[in-house]
Amino acid sequence: MNSLKNRNIRWGIIGLGNIADTFASDLLTVKGAELYAVASRCEQKAQDFAQKHHATKAYASYQALANDTNIDAVYIATPHSEHQKNALLCLDQGIAVLCEKPFAMNAEQVNSMIAVAQEKNVLLMEALWTYFLPHYQFVLSALNNQTYGKLLKIEADFGFIKEFDGQSRLFNKSLGGGSLLDIGIYPIFAALSTLGMPDSITADATFFDNGADSSCSMIFNYNDGSTALLKSTLLESTPVEAVFYCERGIIKINSGFNSPSTVTLINGTTQENLDFDCKTNGYDYEINHFNELLRQQKTESDIMTFNFSQNLIETLDRVREIIGLKY
Repeated sequence: MNSLKNRNIRWGIIGLGNIADTFASDLLTVKGAELYAVASRCEQKAQDFAQKHHATKAYASYQALANDTNIDAVYIATPHSEHQKNALLCLDQGIAVLCEKPFAMNAEQVNSMIAVAQEKNVLLMEALWTYFLPHYQFVLSALNNQTYGKLLKIEADFGFIKEFDGQSRLFNKSLGGGSLLDIGIYPIFAALSTLGMPDSITADATFFDNGADSSCSMIFNYNDGSTALLKSTLLESTPVEAVFYCERGIIKINSGFNSPSTVTLINGTTQENLDFDCKTNGYDYEINHFNELLRQQKTESDIMTFNFSQNLIETLDRVREIIGLKY
């Protein structure tokens, strides 16, 4: 790994859908990194993706990519249900893994991935990009420093309308489709990263005819009196904002709070708008963090820790149990 300080980190991508396309575009902007190989079960798709993003290798199987000893790190962007299997495939080969959120389908799967990474002494991290974005790091700092006093309440939502398609990954229950795992994870993340694990949860959900959840409303309650009101839905367009109500003011992450966004600080009648001038889609922040971990021979992130990923998936499991959602 010491050699990584003197050359590009060679990345591979498994699963070549829309999010992989965006990730690959941002990877090209990162100094000291290159897209070396991509893999899809469709050979033509792999070749087209490689050509578009200037990858050296295009593989028609995930195993073939994992067998390439030139690869330093792999980004996994397959459907949720495949994350565990694909992560273990790479970890077994000693390849560092950045796995798209949710880390896996349930806590048992996540724990197995972490156990193998620790056994193999290989870097593993959940790719929840929001944690690394400048605007979100600013908000976390303001809340931790209690700039406006104690945090009392959070309101966070994520919703959009898309016509139901039973063949689409988004609506396919067996692939982890539905609102909760796909987009509900972001409001839950906002609560856990600021208020921590809730002491009690109430939740309600609606469902499509195939059993996938179409919407989920959650209330996280904390013993100190603070609360988080959270919502995910595939039935309506919502503001996609995260609002943090403190004792002496409000910190609001404006529309698209999970992606590069702006922040409004509200103190009485005074408002201040902050623009963090992100020039990319925003994936380069987590890529740079991951690259630095690799160069420092770290096997766990100090931001997106194993404990946080475990808390996140355990909370998702708790919500699923309450609403009766089983995969």
